[in-house]
Amino acid sequence: MIEKLHRLAAACGLALSLLAGGAAAPAAAAQITDLRGRTVTVPDQVRRISIDDGRFLVALALIQADPVKPLAAWPRDVHRIGDATYAQFVEKFPALRSVPQVASSAGSFSLESVLAAAPDVAVVSLESGPSEAQIAQLQKAGIPVVFIDFFNNPFKNQERSLRILGQLTGAAAKADAFIAFRRQHMDRIAQRVAKVAPKARPTVLLEAHAGMSKDCCNSPGRGNMGDYIDFVGGHNIGADVLKGSTGKLNLEYVMSRDPQVYIATGGAHLEKAGGLVLGAGYDAARARASLAAITQRQGIAQLSAVKGGRAHGLAHQLINSPIDIVAIEAFATWVHPELFRDVDPARTLAEINQRFLAVPYQGTGWIDLR
Repeated sequence: MIEKLHRLAAACGLALSLLAGGAAAPAAAAQITDLRGRTVTVPDQVRRISIDDGRFLVALALIQADPVKPLAAWPRDVHRIGDATYAQFVEKFPALRSVPQVASSAGSFSLESVLAAAPDVAVVSLESGPSEAQIAQLQKAGIPVVFIDFFNNPFKNQERSLRILGQLTGAAAKADAFIAFRRQHMDRIAQRVAKVAPKARPTVLLEAHAGMSKDCCNSPGRGNMGDYIDFVGGHNIGADVLKGSTGKLNLEYVMSRDPQVYIATGGAHLEKAGGLVLGAGYDAARARASLAAITQRQGIAQLSAVKGGRAHGLAHQLINSPIDIVAIEAFATWVHPELFRDVDPARTLAEINQRFLAVPYQGTGWIDLR
């Protein structure tokens, strides 16, 4: 009799268990608003993400002791971070060599490669990435899609994008700490520039990818890198004629405006073209020599900025970067040297390297002609 009662109790317990939780309970979830304004439901604990731009690796290095560990896949677009930077990452985190590959945001989105990588979340670039149909297919496979942006509108979207990465990878506190650091440095510049009269804003030519071709001149228009020039109290001559965020200025226009400050951007990708080279893998002497060469081009050499010693070079990867505050401070010292005499971008970079970056930035990030 006692044995029958035990069996009955066990059967009742099993029945109650099946009624209460026979089906698997849904995993805990969280919601994130991405850079397209989409509310995306993601797992509460995201362990693996895919990224479609190698430069996102630098952002992860700001907030993760091991930026490779969260990667389910990346595009292996080494040229975007540079061979020297890639070598630094691999030296410290050899696992990067074996991370599966997905398509780069510079090309067509590959649904199959993301599905094969099976990330918890696919992190993709604003204004590229999957189509709506592909997003639906990924979601059906249990892979939510989140858009971020450090490059199309970096001035506006940098903080939000870093905060999203922090939320996804369990590093919200570290992301908030860096955002607070950047904002403190930004506020110092903004407070001083607020007192600069519009007529006291020097005219600036920013030539992007300087020396990529023999003609002149790739330039920001309204927005994009031009926002940085406005922020530090300069006047971007490209914004006066270019309708889009970027475009090309002809040499006659540049010479007619005769800008007071000339800033060129470049990097290792311009080595073969004989353009401006600086950044990881280049010392100051090599960077200055390349800046001297591009400023001796016909028309550029005749600019007041060049003849007066207000010509400067910046690693392009610093402006399209989560550590853009270093570039902003360099711009500020070039555009208003007296106003920002006490601002030292080298000291700022040293603090970022020490406090935040898992792989410190190395090489010559900026250079003066004189």
